[in-house]
Amino acid sequence: MATKVTMPRLSDTMTEGTVAKWLKKVGDQVKEGDILAEIETDKATMEFESFNSGVLLHIGVPEGGTAPVDSLLAVIGEAGEVYDAAAEAAPKADAAPKQEAAPVAEAAAPAAGGALPKGVIVVTMPRLSDTMTQGTVATWLKVEGDTIKEGDILAEIETDKATMEFESFHSGTLLKIGVKAGESAPVDSMLAIIGPAGTDVSGVNGASAAPAPAAPQAAETAVAAPVAAAVEEVAHTGGRLFVSPLARKMAEEKGIDLRQVKGSGENGRIIKSDIENFKPQAATAPVAAAAAPTSAPVYKPVGSESVEEVKNSQMRKIIAKRLSESSFTAPHFFLTIEVDMDAAIAARSVINAIPDTKVSYNDIVIKASAMALRKHPKVNSRWTEEATLINKHIHIGVAVAVEDGLVVPVLKFADQMSFSEITHAVKDVAGRAKSKKLTPDEMDGSTFTISNLGMFGIREFTSIINQPNSAILSVGAIVEKPVVKNGQIVVGNTMTLTLACDHRTVDGAIGAQFLQTLRMYLEQPVTMLA
Repeated sequence: MATKVTMPRLSDTMTEGTVAKWLKKVGDQVKEGDILAEIETDKATMEFESFNSGVLLHIGVPEGGTAPVDSLLAVIGEAGEVYDAAAEAAPKADAAPKQEAAPVAEAAAPAAGGALPKGVIVVTMPRLSDTMTQGTVATWLKVEGDTIKEGDILAEIETDKATMEFESFHSGTLLKIGVKAGESAPVDSMLAIIGPAGTDVSGVNGASAAPAPAAPQAAETAVAAPVAAAVEEVAHTGGRLFVSPLARKMAEEKGIDLRQVKGSGENGRIIKSDIENFKPQAATAPVAAAAAPTSAPVYKPVGSESVEEVKNSQMRKIIAKRLSESSFTAPHFFLTIEVDMDAAIAARSVINAIPDTKVSYNDIVIKASAMALRKHPKVNSRWTEEATLINKHIHIGVAVAVEDGLVVPVLKFADQMSFSEITHAVKDVAGRAKSKKLTPDEMDGSTFTISNLGMFGIREFTSIINQPNSAILSVGAIVEKPVVKNGQIVVGNTMTLTLACDHRTVDGAIGAQFLQTLRMYLEQPVTMLA
């Protein structure tokens, strides 16, 4: 019997997955424990094994395809068994009319007052900007009972960005105004009703007007809504020039100077038909000469605009979501210190003289941070609405840049690790992070995070807290520069560290004390051995 395999939830934040690669194809024998596919989650690309044995009968998501968690990924069944996705869906489609015949008939013939009278069009609040969710009627330019022609300006609509003129795409009589001047309404709610003069629309409202896709006029309104928006206003010597968005776009495509076009719409407004019927004038040179100064040539931009669209990966979507949440919910403040790294440089040279040992400055910062967290546990905390949770364990998250963004593998109990253990652990997780082979457990549970851009020559920067952590340390490059030691100017090596703190859990004094301890460990590395 066929068994359906669904898109697994491979991380705690995963809502959908992308099939990076299928390791089996339809018809292949599958054993329990075989790797079926590689699934790209919001954090990594992970192997997905089969929990069933049989033959792979059907693949529901092709390579490169994305599907929500729990949706159909594949079907496994017995040898010789045939699985037809279309055939399986067919009985449901056939059964629907029998089971739901009465409701369908009811919808086709709504109660009295619910259907739109013949020829009546419901005009909805247009979406006049990409961020608009509701609009306010600043002024109505027509009143109920007025005759409306296609292209007439009905009202001025105030959006979240500007006040714009809204034109009618229908002719008839303004039978009803749904949103009064000064009032606001959501996008797609009823703005007005246009139809034959004398039609009774007292029973028509926004709800009854919505399910009317079968009416030709309603379909026409739905198509027109996205473009029934702004009116372009251009200043010229003759006064105001009104141009509909469609007419302006057509003029740009055809290279037509709008100042030469005579508008046939309301107030001399240029509409689509004016552009379609436009015939260029022969004498255009004097106009150009009058418009441009004769003392200097007019710059004419050349070239073409282009945009590359890159589909957001699951990782990039989650990075955007997590960092936005952290930035908007956690009140960040930043503390910066400069550390003398001469002693750390000398200590590293001694350590790296040991065969098969190569400790980085980042490893030293990780160890010093873990030791400092021991002495300042409030920095090693997280906020909840009920209480502040102070972690007794120290798990350091190390930010690693990968092709699609950023991952944060975790060194658990970092304060108990030696320099060499930190070195090997960081190399291991960083390498597997870049090949997307980390498991969710290896990226979960951090109590403090370190982000190092020093290797890129960045001297100083700030980071957004990796919640639920209360702090993140930004590590800059080691810089050789003149410094004052014992009253003398000498050449020294310094490094800038910036601590971002969540003010809900970490106060300024606590963050400052943590940085003082961290500086002590870095400037006197031998103290980390105590």
